[in-house]
Amino acid sequence: MLKVRKVDPINPDDSAIREASDYIKRGYLVAFPTETVYGLGADTFNGEACLRVFKAKGRPPDNPLIVHIADVDELYKVAVDIPEIAISVIRRAWPGPLTLILPKSPDVPREVTGGRNTVAVRSPAHPVALALIRASGTPIAAPSANKSGRPSPTLAEHIIEDYANDDVEMILLDAGPTFFGVESTIVDVTRNPPVLLRPGPFTIEELRSLFNTEIVIPEFARGLGEADAALAPGMKYRHYAPRTQLVVVECGDYDSLVKLLRDVAVDYLNKKLKVALLITKETANELMKYPEINELPIIILGYRSNPYTIAAALFDSLRNLDKLNVDLGIAEGIEERGIGLAVMNRLRKASGFSIIKCKM
Repeated sequence: MLKVRKVDPINPDDSAIREASDYIKRGYLVAFPTETVYGLGADTFNGEACLRVFKAKGRPPDNPLIVHIADVDELYKVAVDIPEIAISVIRRAWPGPLTLILPKSPDVPREVTGGRNTVAVRSPAHPVALALIRASGTPIAAPSANKSGRPSPTLAEHIIEDYANDDVEMILLDAGPTFFGVESTIVDVTRNPPVLLRPGPFTIEELRSLFNTEIVIPEFARGLGEADAALAPGMKYRHYAPRTQLVVVECGDYDSLVKLLRDVAVDYLNKKLKVALLITKETANELMKYPEINELPIIILGYRSNPYTIAAALFDSLRNLDKLNVDLGIAEGIEERGIGLAVMNRLRKASGFSIIKCKM
């Protein structure tokens, strides 16, 4: 039976943390908040417990988990031959929403790494997550706590939606939504120059400053197709998707984008489809000029002028789309600057790469 314990996100209750850590030590699964999204955790060194994570999520076995540590000293339990560039970055970026791909320790079970000789590691910047790891006495392997392919959970109720009748023992529930709303940035530092595998809260501009070098950005990191192999979470397989069909509308010029959103909506309405819009507050104001749009259900993604608000609301918006009983969601694309790259990576994957662009 799923147990939910509410904890203060800044000063979590010791008894709740002890109870959750006891579940981890016994090989059970605990969902817990981080600064990015909720994670579904198990003892990293318990291969059988980690297999339960894959089973509960319906996750493909070659899609690796991220190992969460509380202190840098724990890094040497899970990784070996750590490059000097990684040590320099870790000193400045951890705890924080940055995951590094490193050569794995032989002590890390193959279940955690999808059979690879590398391991994904980060230290979460959240008091609850850090307290749970420390109390458990072990690094915690944790992907996002959603069913595989679904939008990641940024609220505890998202986990309850996905796992009401499934094999998750406990949720540590904090007071509200997670801070960033998208998963951590993942960088492969086993390659030179480093390669961005998944964009996230650490932007490409910040990464270049942190690493003091150029960062390779493959097309799949922009959400333009899938990688050939799941070197890290989010690279392969369908991700972040609502059950409702989704298309993403993109255009470099804003006025043209507004017009294209209107034209695409009207085109689908003429096909007798029920349509909802997932758009920014600014664009909603612009589209209200068109009477044919006024009656459509609208989900406000956030403010185009502040893409961090879009990232924070994105997965909740995709889940809310499924509650509208429509045939299609039409989502507004934003610029790929800053955290906008992470937003577009998620939106494009959520749509199954169904993208409508302005004609040049």
